[in-house]
Amino acid sequence: MLTSESSALSHDTTLYFDMLEQAADGVVIINQLNHIVFFNTAAEHLWGCSAADVIGKNVNCLVPLEHRAQHDGYINHNRNTGINHIVGTSREVVFSRTNGDYVAAEMSISTAIIGPDKQRYYMAFLKGVTEESHRRKILDLQNRVFHELSGEAPEQDIADMLCSEAEQLVPNSVAVLLQVNSEQNLEILSGEGLSRRKIAMLMRIVLTDADITALTLAPEEARAIVWNDKSGSGYESEFLDCWASAICNGAGELIGIFALYSRNRDKITNWPQKIVAGCVPSCAAIIERGKTRQQLSRLDRYDPLTGLLNRNAVTTILKEMTLQAACAPFALLVLDVDLFQDINNLMGYDQGDALLQTMAQRLIAQCRSNFITGRLGGDDFVVIIPNGDHDIANTFADSLTAAMREPVVINNQEFIISLSIGISLYPDDGLEIEHILNRAEMAMLEAKKTARKSFRLLGSIANDDVRARVIIGSALRKAIQDSELELFYQPQISIKNNMLYGVEALSRWHHPTLGTIPPSRFIPIAEETAQIEAIGLWSLNEACVQIVKWDAIGLHVPTVSVNLSAAHFSNPSLTEQIVSLLSRYNLAANRLTIEITEGGMMQQNIETMTTLTALREVGVGLSLDDFGTGFSSLSRISHLPLTEIKIDRSFIINFEKDVSSLIVTEAAINIGKRLGVHVVTEGVEDMFQETRLRAMGCDVMQGYLFARPMPPGDLLHWMQTRPSYAPMV
Repeated sequence: MLTSESSALSHDTTLYFDMLEQAADGVVIINQLNHIVFFNTAAEHLWGCSAADVIGKNVNCLVPLEHRAQHDGYINHNRNTGINHIVGTSREVVFSRTNGDYVAAEMSISTAIIGPDKQRYYMAFLKGVTEESHRRKILDLQNRVFHELSGEAPEQDIADMLCSEAEQLVPNSVAVLLQVNSEQNLEILSGEGLSRRKIAMLMRIVLTDADITALTLAPEEARAIVWNDKSGSGYESEFLDCWASAICNGAGELIGIFALYSRNRDKITNWPQKIVAGCVPSCAAIIERGKTRQQLSRLDRYDPLTGLLNRNAVTTILKEMTLQAACAPFALLVLDVDLFQDINNLMGYDQGDALLQTMAQRLIAQCRSNFITGRLGGDDFVVIIPNGDHDIANTFADSLTAAMREPVVINNQEFIISLSIGISLYPDDGLEIEHILNRAEMAMLEAKKTARKSFRLLGSIANDDVRARVIIGSALRKAIQDSELELFYQPQISIKNNMLYGVEALSRWHHPTLGTIPPSRFIPIAEETAQIEAIGLWSLNEACVQIVKWDAIGLHVPTVSVNLSAAHFSNPSLTEQIVSLLSRYNLAANRLTIEITEGGMMQQNIETMTTLTALREVGVGLSLDDFGTGFSSLSRISHLPLTEIKIDRSFIINFEKDVSSLIVTEAAINIGKRLGVHVVTEGVEDMFQETRLRAMGCDVMQGYLFARPMPPGDLLHWMQTRPSYAPMV
């Protein structure tokens, strides 16, 4: 459209204006006063207003409200200086149509001196690129969201960022991200622009099964869930329209809803719905990441079998309780299910797990809301009573013992279950968390030893030996965590050729303050406090690592013997764990021999025999340790899949003074030969013992006469300094 000002222009200029009027792109021309003098039809379509509405007005009426005050200054700066930051360039501009719709356009500006008065005019060409701009901005937003998700930013912050960006794409709108919880309610993950009334309305929504089915099939149906436009309801007065979409995960399950609420009065384009759809993948990623983190956090804090807190979580809570400025006293109870292993052996591990779940439910039912309950591992549970003292703890333990007498039905069979309970008090029994835990565990063991179905407070039975066991037990747990233990190796010599038969791995522990603690002291405590299995698995791994290191330097150690307790053989995954270690370090199975004491081997329950047989089938050696000190019968030994027996050192030491020791040792050697297994004698310390053992036909000797247990780095030197040394590689 031409203004009266254009009547003074030449015929050629008028023709030029006629051509611009028909241009496909929007054209706007302003005069020296920054007033609009030309506004073609394409421009009318872009802004949604007629030329008559803007001709003669300052051009700043076309720019976004936040830039209007400075707009004349930008143009006048160019007029006065000729510095062209805008003229001759092309850029994307964003503005709103009269109906509030968002518009993006590529704009280029030129300037010219026109007319007899030589006045400077500016002409802007604008090509609408709203659709392309939206796609690009949505893609940029998705990239930003996924970049943030790869970092440590909280899901709440990422959701807030996404909603804020979406609101920029649809002016005068409010974005909200909702997630669906396990009860099928809506929870607001982000929606800072919502009023309390709107928030309350959304949180009252409960999705039916029919709603969920409809939303998974038709995501756009989400609008019907989060929008209520019934006149007179009063709920939607703050918003005039809504666009929404359901959010599903990769499995097609409904996990949330993303919605944009608008305050624009006029009906605008369908781009808001496209923006909502473009944000849905990012919303799904945010919600899924949050759920994954919650699951990992729960796995990190909760026992998956019982749903109770795990040992790490209990320890963390105890530390927090003791670090508070005004730390209050508390009672700590450790509970153990009596004869649980017998139930496992009789009914199987699945039924044993069911029993533990029942025990956990009964425990929760007996605890008050402020009690803290957890599972330490195995069949051991823990209860923390805030502000609990001696009397409160005893009363609770008594009521708990009574509650557990109710029969438990497992696989149609009734069991009467009892607990042995140990109690310790903070701060009376110590200030260190591990010390408090160990005192309760030791008290529980005392209760189990003296009278099952009872409880004990360690203070009432404590003596110097118990205190020492508590201290060592606490330090041992830390030693395992901090890798304070190490393995020494004692050579075993083959009598036939005087060569290295193998080595026995022996645990050694030097504590920073307690000094050297002998295995005879800490191994029994490890068994009492259920730490022996961790030591055994650590020893297996260390032995395999060391074999690889020796092989690398050309030192061939035929086999390494590792001691395991009877508790290991009740673990059905022991064989799998050992096979996994051998595979990881690429070792033949015969490079490893497992030693178990005669007492442990003679249990011969189904699980133990199954594990022993499986180990022999894969080629791992099995040694019966301390042979002669137990009460095993020859008929039972003959059914064990052994590769060797080890005669206890107590017989060898008494050779010179006790004829009976000689007779028993010779008989044991003959038994081994009849069974077709190697016979190893421990404790060989002098030439007399060696001579007699050779005469008896012993296969392998081990003792101080040949070498003391040594660090792994000393074995090569020991081999090289032996007269008969020859590398067996």
